[in-house]
Amino acid sequence: MAEGDLLALPGEAMQGVPRPANDTGTRRRGPTAGSTEFNAAAHGLRGVAAMMVFWGHLLGGTAKHIYAGDPSYGRFIEPLWHFGTAGVVLFFVISGFVILPSVVRYRPGQFALRRLLRLYPLFLVLSLVFVGLNAATNLYPKLNDLPTILAGLTFVNIFVGTEQLTPNAWSLSFEVMFYALTCLAVYFVVHRPNRTGLLLAALLCIAFIGVFPIALFFAGGIGVRLLHDRHIALPLWLSRPLELVALACFIRYASMSWFAYVPADFANPTALKILVSSLAYFALAVTPGSLTHLCLGSPTARYLGTVSYSLYLVHPYCYYLGRLVFDRMGLFTDEHLLSMTLFFAAVTPVTLLVTHVVHRTIEMKPYEWFFHQKIYRAPAQAHSPEAIRTQEAPTP
Repeated sequence: MAEGDLLALPGEAMQGVPRPANDTGTRRRGPTAGSTEFNAAAHGLRGVAAMMVFWGHLLGGTAKHIYAGDPSYGRFIEPLWHFGTAGVVLFFVISGFVILPSVVRYRPGQFALRRLLRLYPLFLVLSLVFVGLNAATNLYPKLNDLPTILAGLTFVNIFVGTEQLTPNAWSLSFEVMFYALTCLAVYFVVHRPNRTGLLLAALLCIAFIGVFPIALFFAGGIGVRLLHDRHIALPLWLSRPLELVALACFIRYASMSWFAYVPADFANPTALKILVSSLAYFALAVTPGSLTHLCLGSPTARYLGTVSYSLYLVHPYCYYLGRLVFDRMGLFTDEHLLSMTLFFAAVTPVTLLVTHVVHRTIEMKPYEWFFHQKIYRAPAQAHSPEAIRTQEAPTP
């Protein structure tokens, strides 16, 4: 890679670049030294979550559109499909964990600007692609009217009851609201302490969680961050076995069913078990020396974590085109295993190639152009005390 081994999380990866002496900036340091550490596990798990969603869509999409009349295929892939969709809530946990130091460091205006330039360009381009294609084909007529389009582009669709535009982007509406509420609460704690303001912010957060309990995953990630920065952790001889147990529980429960995590879903004990097991596993995974750290420290894992946002938004288009090609060529046969192996082998590398191009251009360039900062740094720089920072990135 031109910029080194992609050790940095996408986001404010060059915060270690010295500022001029008269540049006071708008940054605030995190509450503890722990908030300045790069966490390989959290970063690598982004890539894992993106691949979970990607491959889950390959399985689930073919079950719905290709093998809909073959219940044996649906029963076979259903647990894997469910597990793949759990990548989204894993993203939310990671997002809560990595966003807190940035909210503390930057005042609201600067934080919002940085988030806008990291999230919005890629989201806008793919949303406009979807709008154009849908206008031409009218495959989704309910998404063709102007109010729905405007609600999607401004992330208020979750309040007005419309769908997001581009596939997978529904989670970004929640991400933006997570960011806004976290920023508001931290502002009244760190930047301008005010009990009344903090009380109002807390009430808004509680109300949001009450209406959209999927936010519990994000809040849980913040809780893990607070524990992590205070170095509250179990000894490795105990945490590593528990990490495996928690991961096994998360895999098991996430494979059992799909949830939208609306209030009614939590009447099902499995939904609560997914929440608890995902947070328990993540808390143990981000512990220094964890098994997840050891497994996700490779350049490949770091790279997938870095491009995870682009992969998350790009893959539905690549999957759809791949499915059309395979279907028209008659490559989906009754030999499910052979057909799907070929499908995965064809669509995965093409998607990763498109992801790489989109990531290096549409996702990264606006941020780098505006802030005159490179997002990535070479390994030698990444390990220097001046360069190691916590960076937050858009997570779906």
